Amino acid sequence: MDPRARQLIDRLQLQPHPEGGFYREIFRSAATVRPDDDRPPRAALTTIYFLLAEGQHSRWHRVRSDEVWHAYDGDGLELFQAPPDLASVECLALGPPDGVVGPVHTVPAGWWQAARPRGAFSLVGCTVGPGFEFDDFSFLRDEAALVERLTAQAPELRVLV
Repeated sequence: MDPRARQLIDRLQLQPHPEGGFYREIFRSAATVRPDDDRPPRAALTTIYFLLAEGQHSRWHRVRSDEVWHAYDGDGLELFQAPPDLASVECLALGPPDGVVGPVHTVPAGWWQAARPRGAFSLVGCTVGPGFEFDDFSFLRDEAALVERLTAQAPELRVLV
């Protein structure tokens, strides 16, 4: 692992994340909001640090709230997103403002997403509103028909399932 990535994991006290990489929640709003769907009240906002080292990836997943990705350090990130029916897949380059996407991007609520570093590592932040709860999180791997659709459409991205 890149020495800078190891240093950040230690300094920021990051732990393994179920979708891959390392994370730590750094903010959870004391204020609550009621989502306009069937969910109970949630924290208004949550934020985590999230680090992916070379060879790691964030597995295809979705969150029932909007998720804003912020690039902080490292080589940038390939961020993949797809609508709930996986009708199309878009690859975005998240990182320093270089004319591709830039340092911030929002994945809409309910959309599928996956990510991998563009080099040795990528440190990002993810802010979710209404706030993140694991009850609002699901993996694509649990949706066999959608995995088949992804594989037919972009076979090279199946490795991220």
